[in-house]
Amino acid sequence: MIPVQGVENQTIAVLGLGRSGRATAAALAAGGANVVVWDDGVDTREQAAAEGMTVLDLTRDQSWEGVSALITSPGIPHLYPRPHPVIAKAYELGVPVDNDIGLFFRSFATRDWDQFDTAPRVIAITGSNGKSTTTALIHHILKEAGRPTQIGGNIGTGVLSLEPAHDGEVIVLELSSYQTDLARALTPDIAVFTNLSPDHLDRHGGPGGYFAAKRRLFAEGGPDRAVIGVDEAEGRYLANQLGMGQADVRVIRVSSGQKLEGFGWSVFARKGFLSEYRKGRQVASIDLREVTGLPGEHNHQNACAAYAAARSVGIAPREIERAFHSFAGLPHRSQTVAEIGGVRWVNDSKATNVDAAAKALNAFTNIRWIAGGMGKEGGIEALGPHLGQVVKAYLIGHSARDFALQIGQTPYEIAETMEQAVARAREEAQPGDTVLLAPAAASFDQYPNFEKRGEHFTQLVNALKD
Repeated sequence: MIPVQGVENQTIAVLGLGRSGRATAAALAAGGANVVVWDDGVDTREQAAAEGMTVLDLTRDQSWEGVSALITSPGIPHLYPRPHPVIAKAYELGVPVDNDIGLFFRSFATRDWDQFDTAPRVIAITGSNGKSTTTALIHHILKEAGRPTQIGGNIGTGVLSLEPAHDGEVIVLELSSYQTDLARALTPDIAVFTNLSPDHLDRHGGPGGYFAAKRRLFAEGGPDRAVIGVDEAEGRYLANQLGMGQADVRVIRVSSGQKLEGFGWSVFARKGFLSEYRKGRQVASIDLREVTGLPGEHNHQNACAAYAAARSVGIAPREIERAFHSFAGLPHRSQTVAEIGGVRWVNDSKATNVDAAAKALNAFTNIRWIAGGMGKEGGIEALGPHLGQVVKAYLIGHSARDFALQIGQTPYEIAETMEQAVARAREEAQPGDTVLLAPAAASFDQYPNFEKRGEHFTQLVNALKD
């Protein structure tokens, strides 16, 4: 646990008692704060009270007397589509609102660091797609290189549940737009922006607000080095805003598809090869085509971003290359589950929207595509240009019939359930085919979340080995 600094003897309120809220309350108490808590769930409040927490009804004005700050969980709306009533009350009363990310950055450095040979550093990753894979890959590279490291934030451990840093340690954090939007302190040493595509627009008041939330990671204090994906206009704009010119090595531009030779420092992938350029000269190259844990152009972009971050903390190209080959990938993200009879089975249950599904479809050939679930606004007509490698689609869930009307001339059948889709794909797949679960839809019609959907697919595939 990282005790929060600067809160001794202050009354701090915590809104939301999920994983991050409970960890925040504990870290505040460890820092000497008088912690009061509130949650909209009656059962949650009762459990908190039974555990000895001070539950205070923050919907009432009198409860705010003496409260110095409100710390809210990231899932609770603080601006759009409208602030939660408790947060609105804090705004009305002038009580500062923060989240656990802000507390982490103001509490991470301690006086113990005076005894360290090498100060700990923080690498923070944000973006729309690929940030979890990029975060996990950076952490994996660091471990394989023998560096002390921890991983947390939006993946793995909550930031305040991490251990206090060790000498020379590198903390790797995945940060969502919900987390960066509100944090009052954002001071990573290295900040990574993977890419941008529309998401969570209701929470940010549109695409401009969504990008602004991501951009805060680079504006609140400013990182020593910024790794920026420049395959979209927003990334190019951000890189331009941060750099002092083409030769500025504080900004590392990364791309999957573009050749970036004219900058002080760039990393890009083209035709399956990663290249690092400095001051117009190539200094390293890695063949990504046989890296099984990172298939497709979207993962090559992730590889470029992770490579740039690792190089920023002094890891050699050959060490990074070795780590690439031992990286298994994240569950539910282009994860190869098995190869049975020459057929590859891939679980990309995390592909819950059209953009993510397109990236998955572009990563493989001879695809037998399992798709469907709770379709999102706009359907999947935009996937038309990406269906050229689909041999047949097996459509499941609530939107199966809607999807069937939106995939043009692509052969399909309505499979309804995952069991039936896997069984039919097994019957029809030929050696060299890839059976790809990339639903392009939410899971909530049949599963509580995308993880459970992917786990079910994995169980069914593993049963085929018997």
